[in-house]
Amino acid sequence: MALSLAPLPQPSSSFAPSHRFRNSNYVTSSRKRYSVPRVTADTSINWPSKGESDFSIYVHGVANNEEFNWDKLESDINYWTRPLRPVQWYPGHIAKTEKELKEQLKLIDVVIEVRDARIPLSTSHPMMDRWLGNRNKILVLNREDMVSTADRNAWAAYFAKQGVKVIFANGQLGMGTMKLSRLAKSLASDVNVKRRAKGLLPRPVRAGIVGYPNVGKSSLINRLLKRRMCPAAPRPGVTRQLKWVHFGKDLELLDSPGILPMRISDQTAAIKLAICDDIGERSYDVGDVAAILIQILIRLPTIGPGAISKRYKIDLDGNCGRTFIEKVALKLFNGDINQAAFRVLADFRKGKFGWVALERPPW
Repeated sequence: MALSLAPLPQPSSSFAPSHRFRNSNYVTSSRKRYSVPRVTADTSINWPSKGESDFSIYVHGVANNEEFNWDKLESDINYWTRPLRPVQWYPGHIAKTEKELKEQLKLIDVVIEVRDARIPLSTSHPMMDRWLGNRNKILVLNREDMVSTADRNAWAAYFAKQGVKVIFANGQLGMGTMKLSRLAKSLASDVNVKRRAKGLLPRPVRAGIVGYPNVGKSSLINRLLKRRMCPAAPRPGVTRQLKWVHFGKDLELLDSPGILPMRISDQTAAIKLAICDDIGERSYDVGDVAAILIQILIRLPTIGPGAISKRYKIDLDGNCGRTFIEKVALKLFNGDINQAAFRVLADFRKGKFGWVALERPPW
Protein backbone atom coordinates (compact mmCIF):
# COMPACT_ATOMS: atom_id res chain seq x y z
CA MET A 1 0.00 0.00 0.00
CA ALA A 2 1.40 3.42 -0.91
CA LEU A 3 1.98 5.76 1.98
CA SER A 4 -0.34 8.75 2.25
CA LEU A 5 1.47 12.01 1.80
CA ALA A 6 2.60 13.96 4.81
CA PRO A 7 0.87 17.32 5.43
CA LEU A 8 2.26 20.53 4.08
CA PRO A 9 4.86 21.91 6.48
CA GLN A 10 4.16 25.15 8.27
CA PRO A 11 5.82 28.30 6.92
CA SER A 12 9.20 28.48 8.59
CA SER A 13 12.90 28.46 7.77
CA SER A 14 13.22 24.74 8.45
CA PHE A 15 11.56 21.63 7.08
CA ALA A 16 10.09 20.64 10.43
CA PRO A 17 6.32 20.81 10.86
CA SER A 18 4.97 22.98 13.62
CA HIS A 19 3.89 21.57 16.99
CA ARG A 20 0.36 21.17 15.62
CA PHE A 21 1.56 18.27 13.45
CA ARG A 22 3.68 16.52 16.06
CA ASN A 23 1.58 13.56 17.04
CA SER A 24 2.17 9.87 17.62
CA ASN A 25 2.56 9.21 13.91
CA TYR A 26 5.77 11.23 13.76
CA VAL A 27 9.32 10.61 14.83
CA THR A 28 11.72 13.55 14.89
CA SER A 29 15.37 13.06 14.07
CA SER A 30 17.78 14.75 16.46
CA ARG A 31 20.42 15.11 13.74
CA LYS A 32 18.28 16.79 11.08
CA ARG A 33 15.74 19.56 10.95
CA TYR A 34 12.76 17.62 9.69
CA SER A 35 10.27 14.99 10.73
CA VAL A 36 9.07 11.92 8.84
CA PRO A 37 6.03 9.74 9.41
CA ARG A 38 6.52 6.31 10.92
CA VAL A 39 6.01 3.59 8.33
CA THR A 40 2.69 2.11 9.37
CA ALA A 41 -0.33 0.83 7.50
CA ASP A 42 -2.17 4.05 8.30
CA THR A 43 -0.39 7.38 8.23
CA SER A 44 -3.48 9.54 8.13
CA ILE A 45 -3.15 13.01 9.54
CA ASN A 46 -5.63 15.04 11.59
CA TRP A 47 -5.59 18.34 9.74
CA PRO A 48 -5.87 21.58 11.72
CA SER A 49 -8.70 23.92 10.90
CA LYS A 50 -7.96 26.95 8.77
CA GLY A 51 -8.18 29.17 11.79
CA GLU A 52 -5.48 27.22 13.60
CA SER A 53 -2.67 27.41 11.05
CA ASP A 54 -1.27 29.23 8.06
CA PHE A 55 -2.38 26.44 5.70
CA SER A 56 -5.14 28.68 4.36
CA ILE A 57 -2.61 30.80 2.46
CA TYR A 58 -1.68 27.68 0.48
CA VAL A 59 -5.32 27.08 -0.44
CA HIS A 60 -6.31 30.64 -1.21
CA GLY A 61 -3.13 31.88 -2.85
CA VAL A 62 -0.17 33.98 -1.83
CA ALA A 63 -1.00 36.05 1.24
CA ASN A 64 -1.22 39.83 0.85
CA ASN A 65 -0.20 39.60 -2.83
CA GLU A 66 3.38 38.96 -1.77
CA GLU A 67 5.86 37.67 -4.36
CA PHE A 68 5.69 33.91 -4.57
CA ASN A 69 8.42 32.17 -2.57
CA TRP A 70 9.92 29.49 -4.84
CA ASP A 71 12.52 28.54 -2.25
CA LYS A 72 9.73 27.72 0.18
CA LEU A 73 8.05 25.54 -2.43
CA GLU A 74 11.31 23.62 -2.91
CA SER A 75 11.52 23.10 0.86
CA ASP A 76 7.95 21.83 0.94
CA ILE A 77 8.49 19.37 -1.92
CA ASN A 78 11.60 18.14 -0.15
CA TYR A 79 9.56 17.54 2.98
CA TRP A 80 6.71 15.79 1.14
CA THR A 81 9.06 13.34 -0.57
CA ARG A 82 10.85 12.14 2.56
CA PRO A 83 8.36 9.44 3.65
CA LEU A 84 7.99 8.09 0.10
CA ARG A 85 9.81 5.31 -1.70
CA PRO A 86 12.84 6.86 -3.48
CA VAL A 87 12.48 7.43 -7.21
CA GLN A 88 15.30 5.59 -8.98
CA TRP A 89 15.59 4.52 -12.64
CA TYR A 90 18.75 3.26 -14.31
CA PRO A 91 17.99 0.78 -17.12
CA GLY A 92 20.91 -1.21 -18.50
CA HIS A 93 21.27 0.72 -21.76
CA ILE A 94 22.09 3.95 -19.88
CA ALA A 95 25.30 2.55 -18.40
CA LYS A 96 26.40 1.42 -21.87
CA THR A 97 25.47 4.77 -23.38
CA GLU A 98 27.40 6.71 -20.76
CA LYS A 99 30.58 4.79 -21.54
CA GLU A 100 30.18 5.18 -25.31
CA LEU A 101 29.27 8.87 -25.02
CA LYS A 102 32.48 9.65 -23.13
CA GLU A 103 34.42 8.15 -26.05
CA GLN A 104 32.42 10.05 -28.68
CA LEU A 105 32.92 13.35 -26.86
CA LYS A 106 36.54 13.25 -28.02
CA LEU A 107 35.29 13.71 -31.60
CA ILE A 108 32.72 16.43 -30.86
CA ASP A 109 33.30 20.13 -31.54
CA VAL A 110 30.25 21.51 -29.72
CA VAL A 111 27.88 19.94 -27.22
CA ILE A 112 24.16 20.71 -27.24
CA GLU A 113 22.62 19.94 -23.85
CA VAL A 114 18.84 19.69 -23.95
CA ARG A 115 16.78 20.27 -20.81
CA ASP A 116 13.08 20.45 -20.03
CA ALA A 117 12.06 24.12 -19.82
CA ARG A 118 9.59 23.28 -17.04
CA ILE A 119 12.41 21.94 -14.81
CA PRO A 120 15.78 23.20 -16.11
CA LEU A 121 17.68 22.44 -12.91
CA SER A 122 16.18 19.01 -12.31
CA THR A 123 17.11 17.92 -15.86
CA SER A 124 20.75 18.92 -15.44
CA HIS A 125 23.10 15.92 -15.07
CA PRO A 126 25.46 16.49 -12.11
CA MET A 127 28.44 15.07 -14.06
CA MET A 128 27.83 16.87 -17.35
CA ASP A 129 30.25 19.76 -16.84
CA ARG A 130 33.02 17.38 -15.79
CA TRP A 131 32.50 15.25 -18.91
CA LEU A 132 32.45 18.24 -21.25
CA GLY A 133 35.50 20.01 -19.88
CA ASN A 134 36.30 23.10 -21.97
CA ARG A 135 34.24 22.10 -25.02
CA ASN A 136 31.86 24.61 -26.55
CA LYS A 137 28.39 24.14 -25.14
CA ILE A 138 24.90 25.31 -26.07
CA LEU A 139 22.04 24.92 -23.62
CA VAL A 140 18.62 24.25 -25.16
CA LEU A 141 15.52 24.63 -23.02
CA ASN A 142 13.02 22.54 -24.95
CA ARG A 143 9.23 22.70 -24.63
CA GLU A 144 9.22 26.47 -24.37
CA ASP A 145 5.54 26.32 -25.27
CA MET A 146 4.86 24.58 -21.95
CA VAL A 147 5.98 27.47 -19.74
CA SER A 148 4.76 31.02 -19.29
CA THR A 149 6.45 34.14 -20.63
CA ALA A 150 7.42 35.05 -17.06
CA ASP A 151 9.08 31.65 -16.62
CA ARG A 152 11.00 32.04 -19.84
CA ASN A 153 12.16 35.56 -19.03
CA ALA A 154 13.35 34.51 -15.59
CA TRP A 155 15.46 31.64 -16.97
CA ALA A 156 16.79 33.73 -19.86
CA ALA A 157 18.04 36.37 -17.41
CA TYR A 158 19.49 33.72 -15.11
CA PHE A 159 21.57 31.96 -17.77
CA ALA A 160 22.60 35.25 -19.41
CA LYS A 161 24.02 36.33 -16.06
CA GLN A 162 26.00 33.08 -15.94
CA GLY A 163 27.32 33.61 -19.45
CA VAL A 164 25.59 30.47 -20.76
CA LYS A 165 24.45 30.43 -24.39
CA VAL A 166 20.81 29.36 -24.17
CA ILE A 167 18.17 28.76 -26.84
CA PHE A 168 14.48 28.22 -26.14
CA ALA A 169 13.02 25.62 -28.48
CA ASN A 170 9.94 23.63 -29.33
CA GLY A 171 11.08 20.34 -30.83
CA GLN A 172 7.56 19.38 -31.86
CA LEU A 173 7.01 22.46 -34.02
CA GLY A 174 10.62 23.23 -34.91
CA MET A 175 10.85 26.61 -33.17
CA GLY A 176 14.45 27.53 -32.36
CA THR A 177 16.02 24.75 -34.48
CA MET A 178 17.52 26.97 -37.21
CA LYS A 179 18.94 29.34 -34.63
CA LEU A 180 20.48 26.31 -32.93
CA SER A 181 22.06 25.15 -36.20
CA ARG A 182 23.60 28.58 -36.88
CA LEU A 183 24.96 28.91 -33.36
CA ALA A 184 26.51 25.42 -33.40
CA LYS A 185 28.30 26.17 -36.68
CA SER A 186 29.54 29.56 -35.48
CA LEU A 187 30.90 28.20 -32.21
CA ALA A 188 32.90 25.51 -34.02
CA SER A 189 34.02 27.67 -36.97
CA ASP A 190 37.62 27.73 -35.73
CA VAL A 191 37.85 23.97 -36.31
CA ASN A 192 38.20 24.36 -40.06
CA VAL A 193 40.40 27.44 -39.68
CA LYS A 194 42.92 25.26 -37.89
CA ARG A 195 42.51 22.46 -40.46
CA ARG A 196 43.21 24.83 -43.34
CA ALA A 197 46.29 26.13 -41.55
CA LYS A 198 47.54 22.54 -41.46
CA GLY A 199 46.76 22.00 -45.14
CA LEU A 200 43.74 19.76 -44.40
CA LEU A 201 40.37 19.87 -46.12
CA PRO A 202 37.44 21.30 -44.14
CA ARG A 203 34.99 18.87 -42.56
CA PRO A 204 31.46 19.18 -41.15
CA VAL A 205 31.05 20.54 -37.62
CA ARG A 206 30.30 17.71 -35.19
CA ALA A 207 27.66 18.43 -32.58
CA GLY A 208 26.57 16.01 -29.89
CA ILE A 209 23.07 16.29 -28.44
CA VAL A 210 22.85 15.08 -24.85
CA GLY A 211 20.40 15.25 -21.97
CA TYR A 212 17.97 13.40 -19.73
CA PRO A 213 15.40 10.94 -21.12
CA ASN A 214 12.35 12.34 -22.91
CA VAL A 215 13.50 15.97 -22.97
CA GLY A 216 13.09 16.08 -26.77
CA LYS A 217 16.59 15.41 -28.16
CA SER A 218 15.47 13.21 -31.07
CA SER A 219 12.53 15.51 -31.89
CA LEU A 220 14.93 18.45 -32.24
CA ILE A 221 17.12 16.49 -34.64
CA ASN A 222 14.13 15.38 -36.71
CA ARG A 223 12.96 18.98 -36.98
CA LEU A 224 16.43 20.14 -37.98
CA LEU A 225 16.61 17.50 -40.70
CA LYS A 226 12.94 18.04 -41.69
CA ARG A 227 12.48 14.29 -41.78
CA ARG A 228 12.20 11.48 -39.27
CA MET A 229 15.73 10.13 -38.89
CA CYS A 230 15.68 9.37 -35.18
CA PRO A 231 12.98 7.45 -33.28
CA ALA A 232 11.00 9.76 -31.04
CA ALA A 233 8.00 9.26 -28.75
CA PRO A 234 6.57 11.06 -25.69
CA ARG A 235 8.02 8.59 -23.19
CA PRO A 236 11.47 7.95 -21.69
CA GLY A 237 13.83 5.31 -23.06
CA VAL A 238 12.87 5.30 -26.78
CA THR A 239 16.38 6.07 -28.07
CA ARG A 240 18.71 3.27 -26.95
CA GLN A 241 21.90 3.74 -28.95
CA LEU A 242 24.15 6.51 -30.27
CA LYS A 243 23.53 7.54 -33.88
CA TRP A 244 25.29 10.01 -36.18
CA VAL A 245 23.13 11.85 -38.72
CA HIS A 246 24.12 14.39 -41.38
CA PHE A 247 22.58 17.86 -41.66
CA GLY A 248 23.68 19.10 -45.07
CA LYS A 249 27.40 19.31 -45.78
CA ASP A 250 28.30 21.51 -42.83
CA LEU A 251 26.92 19.77 -39.74
CA GLU A 252 26.87 16.26 -38.27
CA LEU A 253 24.66 15.52 -35.26
CA LEU A 254 25.07 12.76 -32.67
CA ASP A 255 21.76 11.62 -31.19
CA SER A 256 22.17 9.90 -27.83
CA PRO A 257 19.87 8.07 -25.42
CA GLY A 258 18.87 9.91 -22.28
CA ILE A 259 21.40 9.62 -19.49
CA LEU A 260 20.64 9.74 -15.77
CA PRO A 261 22.84 9.43 -12.68
CA MET A 262 23.14 5.87 -11.43
CA ARG A 263 21.54 7.06 -8.19
CA ILE A 264 19.38 10.19 -7.90
CA SER A 265 20.22 11.68 -4.53
CA ASP A 266 17.98 14.75 -4.95
CA GLN A 267 14.48 13.33 -4.54
CA THR A 268 12.90 16.75 -4.98
CA ALA A 269 14.31 16.74 -8.51
CA ALA A 270 13.30 13.10 -8.98
CA ILE A 271 9.65 13.84 -8.18
CA LYS A 272 9.64 16.65 -10.72
CA LEU A 273 11.15 14.30 -13.32
CA ALA A 274 8.26 11.93 -12.65
CA ILE A 275 5.66 14.71 -12.86
CA CYS A 276 7.03 15.86 -16.23
CA ASP A 277 7.38 12.29 -17.57
CA ASP A 278 11.17 12.56 -17.86
CA ILE A 279 11.80 9.26 -16.07
CA GLY A 280 10.38 5.74 -16.45
CA GLU A 281 6.96 5.04 -14.93
CA ARG A 282 8.21 1.94 -13.12
CA SER A 283 10.46 4.08 -10.96
CA TYR A 284 7.70 5.76 -8.94
CA ASP A 285 4.30 5.34 -7.33
CA VAL A 286 1.94 7.23 -9.61
CA GLY A 287 -0.48 7.99 -6.77
CA ASP A 288 2.19 9.63 -4.65
CA VAL A 289 3.53 11.68 -7.56
CA ALA A 290 0.07 12.91 -8.58
CA ALA A 291 -0.71 13.85 -4.97
CA ILE A 292 2.44 15.95 -4.73
CA LEU A 293 1.61 17.56 -8.07
CA ILE A 294 -1.79 18.64 -6.69
CA GLN A 295 -0.12 20.15 -3.63
CA ILE A 296 2.29 22.06 -5.90
CA LEU A 297 -0.44 23.36 -8.21
CA ILE A 298 -2.55 24.55 -5.28
CA ARG A 299 0.32 26.75 -4.17
CA LEU A 300 1.24 28.21 -7.57
CA PRO A 301 -0.45 31.63 -7.82
CA THR A 302 -0.98 31.26 -11.59
CA ILE A 303 -3.04 28.08 -11.05
CA GLY A 304 -4.28 27.73 -7.48
CA PRO A 305 -7.16 25.65 -6.12
CA GLY A 306 -9.76 27.28 -8.35
CA ALA A 307 -8.41 25.79 -11.57
CA ILE A 308 -8.16 22.34 -10.00
CA SER A 309 -11.69 22.41 -8.59
CA LYS A 310 -13.08 23.68 -11.88
CA ARG A 311 -11.30 20.97 -13.86
CA TYR A 312 -12.71 18.05 -11.87
CA LYS A 313 -15.76 19.73 -10.30
CA ILE A 314 -14.55 18.63 -6.89
CA ASP A 315 -14.24 21.01 -3.96
CA LEU A 316 -10.85 21.37 -2.29
CA ASP A 317 -10.68 21.40 1.46
CA GLY A 318 -7.84 21.13 3.97
CA ASN A 319 -7.15 17.53 2.94
CA CYS A 320 -5.05 17.97 -0.18
CA GLY A 321 -2.84 15.68 -2.22
CA ARG A 322 -3.69 12.06 -1.69
CA THR A 323 -7.19 12.80 -0.42
CA PHE A 324 -7.99 14.83 -3.53
CA ILE A 325 -6.74 12.00 -5.79
CA GLU A 326 -9.02 9.63 -3.88
CA LYS A 327 -11.96 11.97 -4.52
CA VAL A 328 -11.16 12.01 -8.24
CA ALA A 329 -10.94 8.21 -8.19
CA LEU A 330 -14.33 7.84 -6.53
CA LYS A 331 -16.02 10.30 -8.86
CA LEU A 332 -14.52 9.28 -12.19
CA PHE A 333 -12.88 5.85 -11.93
CA ASN A 334 -14.90 3.72 -9.48
CA GLY A 335 -12.28 4.20 -6.80
CA ASP A 336 -9.23 3.29 -8.95
CA ILE A 337 -6.43 5.44 -7.50
CA ASN A 338 -3.96 4.66 -10.30
CA GLN A 339 -6.34 5.73 -13.06
CA ALA A 340 -7.16 8.93 -11.20
CA ALA A 341 -3.47 9.66 -10.68
CA PHE A 342 -2.66 9.03 -14.35
CA ARG A 343 -5.48 11.38 -15.36
CA VAL A 344 -4.17 14.20 -13.15
CA LEU A 345 -0.61 13.76 -14.42
CA ALA A 346 -1.79 13.59 -18.04
CA ASP A 347 -3.83 16.76 -17.57
CA PHE A 348 -0.78 18.62 -16.28
CA ARG A 349 1.44 17.33 -19.09
CA LYS A 350 -1.15 18.43 -21.68
CA GLY A 351 -1.46 21.91 -20.18
CA LYS A 352 -5.03 21.51 -18.94
CA PHE A 353 -4.20 23.68 -15.91
CA GLY A 354 -2.27 26.18 -18.03
CA TRP A 355 1.39 26.15 -18.97
CA VAL A 356 3.71 26.73 -16.04
CA ALA A 357 7.22 25.84 -14.92
CA LEU A 358 7.82 23.93 -11.69
CA GLU A 359 11.11 25.71 -11.04
CA ARG A 360 12.45 29.23 -11.04
CA PRO A 361 16.11 30.34 -10.91
CA PRO A 362 17.83 30.21 -7.50
CA TRP A 363 18.63 33.93 -7.38
